[in-house]
Amino acid sequence: EVEHTADIAIRVWGCDLAELFAHAAYGMACQMADVEGIALTVEHAVELEAYDIETLLVSWLGELLYLSERDGCVFADFDVLEVARSRLRAVVRGGPVSDYRTHIKAVTFSEMEIVHTDAGYETTIVFDV
Repeated sequence: EVEHTADIAIRVWGCDLAELFAHAAYGMACQMADVEGIALTVEHAVELEAYDIETLLVSWLGELLYLSERDGCVFADFDVLEVARSRLRAVVRGGPVSDYRTHIKAVTFSEMEIVHTDAGYETTIVFDV
């Protein structure tokens, strides 16, 4: 978790884009609830297209928020099968939780820039709560 004056921000790393997207989703889930012990009873295939990689990341997390609200659960397991500059395919698994930590309203573009480093990729994600 990264200290932020408003909302919630997290910094995420991954050795490749698939790992970065999976870690971003897991980081968001950890802000929403205690993910330890979630029974993975709900599964969805997710396919998205977007203009660029940052928009794809925001769309990915936004889709997970939508599915969480619709299904009344938090997703904590992610198989990111494909990530390209404008396309994502994944399978997500989650389940109901008894106690939410934070209600995330939206994923923002604030501070969003996916940077390639010697170790892989990293970014900061700011959530509107």
